[in-house]
Amino acid sequence: MTRLLITRPLPEKVIEAARARFDVTLRAETTPLTPAELRAALHYDAVLPTLGDLFRAEVFADVPAPKARILANFGVGTNHIDIAAARAAGLAVTNTPGAVTDATADIALTLILMTARRAGEGERLVRSGQWQGWHPTQMLGMHVTGRSLGIIGMGRIGKAIARRCHHGFGMEVRFFNRSPVVDPGLPARQTDLAETLAADIVVVAVPATPATHHLIDAAALARMRPHALLINIARGDIVDEAALIEALQQGRIAGAGLDVYEHEPTVPETLTAMQNVTLLPHLGTAALDVREAMGMMALDNLTAFFDGRDPPHPV
Repeated sequence: MTRLLITRPLPEKVIEAARARFDVTLRAETTPLTPAELRAALHYDAVLPTLGDLFRAEVFADVPAPKARILANFGVGTNHIDIAAARAAGLAVTNTPGAVTDATADIALTLILMTARRAGEGERLVRSGQWQGWHPTQMLGMHVTGRSLGIIGMGRIGKAIARRCHHGFGMEVRFFNRSPVVDPGLPARQTDLAETLAADIVVVAVPATPATHHLIDAAALARMRPHALLINIARGDIVDEAALIEALQQGRIAGAGLDVYEHEPTVPETLTAMQNVTLLPHLGTAALDVREAMGMMALDNLTAFFDGRDPPHPV
């Protein structure tokens, strides 16, 4: 029977389905694989890894004849896996697109509303016992209806965010994408990066690749407007965190909403101390039915591979 390592606890529905098809070893820890565990994982027939399991080139170099034939990633992002090195070592790599789209778009809207309307700050005020009651100039934020929205990356998730913002809040949508988008699915303009960054609310929704590392750097942040908000639901290293902190400290942008961080799970104290920043613990897909769907999609990839068929979601 095919030996499968699942590197983190997953919903029980997924584990039951995996055990019905594979000889499963389920790792109990919720933290990423250690360097020794990464190398040991390649001695299984298959691995179901996820965010933070750093299958870099040096891991494959240390295991020159891996038994593993596939890394079936739990999640759509695969920046923790060196795809070229995995393929060179004879491993297929798959992911779980589609299942994450709506949940991640919902988190983008959560961050937009929380940051624009100062919801995190307000909740902290109430919990502190310092709230003195309503008054007309209390905690005035940004009214999001009718604002301009700039989306960086108009893939599945970018389009889902655009639909919510345009149809739900009447936002004028512009977007930057490396390739032409013939049909964005709603009234929207494809613009260059500078014009996209000039929107009232800018959402980062591109995949993490070497080409997008620090795409939002000091120069990009300088193109944003002083009242604007930056929202990141993609990957932390797309934004130069130090440059973002400096822009916030100097008032060059009004606020930020972050679900991801450059060095997760470490979040700089300068960010946690800022009232105008909304910080979430990478909740993008954190809904039970979504995580179940992701797990079942990963198992579909595994099952197809070991049945001799093409996995439905190769990377």
